[in-house]
Amino acid sequence: MEERVAIILAAGAGKRMKSDRPKVLHSICGLPMVKHVANAVSSVCAKKIVVIGYHGEQVKAALGDTVQYAEQMHQLGTGHAVMQAVPLLPEKGLVVIVCGDTPLLEAATIEKLLADFQQSQAAATILTANVPDPFGYGRIVRDERGQVCKIVEEKDAADKERLIQEINTGTYIFDINALRESLANLDNKNAQGEYYLTDCIAYLIAQKQLVTTSILADYRLAMGVNDRRQLAEAQALMQNRINNKLMANGVTLVDPQTTYVDVNVVVGRDTVIMPNTMLRGTTIIGEGCEIGPNTELTDCQVGNEVSIRHSVATGSILEDGVTVGPFAHLRPETVLHRGAKIGDFVEIKKSQIGENSKVAHLTYIGDAQIGSGVNMGGGIIVVNYDGRKKHQTIIKDGAFVGCNSNLVAPVTIGEGAFVAAGSTITKDVPAGSLSLARALQVNKEGLAKRYLAQKEEE
Repeated sequence: MEERVAIILAAGAGKRMKSDRPKVLHSICGLPMVKHVANAVSSVCAKKIVVIGYHGEQVKAALGDTVQYAEQMHQLGTGHAVMQAVPLLPEKGLVVIVCGDTPLLEAATIEKLLADFQQSQAAATILTANVPDPFGYGRIVRDERGQVCKIVEEKDAADKERLIQEINTGTYIFDINALRESLANLDNKNAQGEYYLTDCIAYLIAQKQLVTTSILADYRLAMGVNDRRQLAEAQALMQNRINNKLMANGVTLVDPQTTYVDVNVVVGRDTVIMPNTMLRGTTIIGEGCEIGPNTELTDCQVGNEVSIRHSVATGSILEDGVTVGPFAHLRPETVLHRGAKIGDFVEIKKSQIGENSKVAHLTYIGDAQIGSGVNMGGGIIVVNYDGRKKHQTIIKDGAFVGCNSNLVAPVTIGEGAFVAAGSTITKDVPAGSLSLARALQVNKEGLAKRYLAQKEEE
């Protein structure tokens, strides 16, 4: 089989983004734009070459060793960018060339482009689209037989040519030898002094080599992102794509317009996503859950029949039947085992909560191992930090910790132990023990009236 290579152009600064970050690293639905592009071409091209320039080290950090890199030291046009990748190309085969700021391209689009290229046996095939308002785009000009005869840019187009609605999307497939030959004949004799990839197309046509097109059914898929407005537009289009796919697979979105789901999120059937919910990163949600409203989950694993309301969770695992919220905060490395209940205004960090244990309200738990069937009253603080190190608290099965207790780590509460409300526990509590650690209550009979009288005089 012929070798297939993709060249992804990602060297530009993207000045209209008004950003210190390379344009292609701005995220859409949880991934940098260039990563979306790399994923789209992966179904056709095992080998990918990314041409980097502006802050290229940041692009390398984002993509890692999944691709090869060619560096464009000076941005001298799209043709010049492709020239930098030529030494990495095989002797023969085909090359897909795509811009790193076209995140809406899908694998199916690249696959159709390849099929059209192979069927036509062309030297090059251009991905084109018919757009309602083609202003600013290069137009595809055809001869009387319908063959491509040139690409004309907006500034160079005659009045009649400006009426053409078929535009060049900037995505191509070339036979590698045809690409090499055309690049070798490029020049920069233009007002900008740059080398344009479109001139490769002009060269091939002049040499009587066949150039064909593959027309996109939905022109929006080829949308390039050049500024923050277009970034938001692309985000909305991709989010709509993701949400429609979820609903087609049996997920209920009560209000799709206020449901924000990243591209790598997985949601099981019969789960209901309430309004104003954000599912980020690599979050996986099981079946029959109710998530939201006003909930944000990032990189979480959620089992079946889980309920999460008005809460935030990051890097946490929630097993089947867990209930969370409202207004809970689960920080990284939190594990809630089957049937655990986390109530309102509870914060948990790097802790395990056992099966059917309850942390009902107004509680902080950090660096703790809590067994099954434990009841944590309201207002409990696990004091895990001594100013230098974090220490662990262990609460064993069936223990009961009363309201407004402080557990000063490191400390262990034994199985079936009972900590009285208001206690500050600094020593281990043996299994089955009742522990009281609070100041002695003193009642001064008859003094309340005198005290209240003094307050009124003041």
